[in-house]
Amino acid sequence: MIVSIHQPAYLPWLGYFEKIKQSDLFLYLDTVQFQKGSFQNRNRIRTKEGWIWQTVPVQTKGKHFEQVIAGVAINNKLPWQAKHWSAISQNYSKAPFSADWLARIEPFYHVRYERLSDLCWDMMMMFNKVMNITIPIQKTSEMLPVGGSKSDLILNLCRSVKADTYLSGSQGRGYLDEGSFAEAGISIVYQDYQHPTYSQAYPGFVPNMGIIDLLMNEPRPDAFL
Repeated sequence: MIVSIHQPAYLPWLGYFEKIKQSDLFLYLDTVQFQKGSFQNRNRIRTKEGWIWQTVPVQTKGKHFEQVIAGVAINNKLPWQAKHWSAISQNYSKAPFSADWLARIEPFYHVRYERLSDLCWDMMMMFNKVMNITIPIQKTSEMLPVGGSKSDLILNLCRSVKADTYLSGSQGRGYLDEGSFAEAGISIVYQDYQHPTYSQAYPGFVPNMGIIDLLMNEPRPDAFL
């Protein structure tokens, strides 16, 4: 049982989906603290000049260190949906598969979402489908609570789903207590994702864009995982 765990992410990059695809179970970690300036509520899209951020505004004033991701509200007083849709539709209008994909993602910019986690979840599930990812996915907010922080939290989540292997992102080397995992009989495998090169709408390849960049430009996006 290979388990991977990751926080919600807005318009995730390809490595996010490669991690899911290499797992037997993916845990959607929406029960940890929201991190300002992270990829939880923002990602990048390709432009003629290079790239720009697309950030979903959230309501965190005065309560940054109290909010778990599942409870983070989107600040819908700001016209973020119109701005994101304008930027996406304009910058990808000349991409070869823009007609199909603009139509498929447009509803996310007209339906009102109250919670960041719900927006990220619905987008992820739609992207998983087109990338032919069919493994089970579980929200940690819908599981029995487990204790611990950082390495201990990950270990306890793995134990709770009877994992024998934990697929970690490369940054896990900086905080995972490998000895504790070994004592629990759980192996750690670190993701070694090599970002592919694919066609983009503008000259010069820029890696690490949100997944929509690949979808807009390639007929078989699942072949790049």
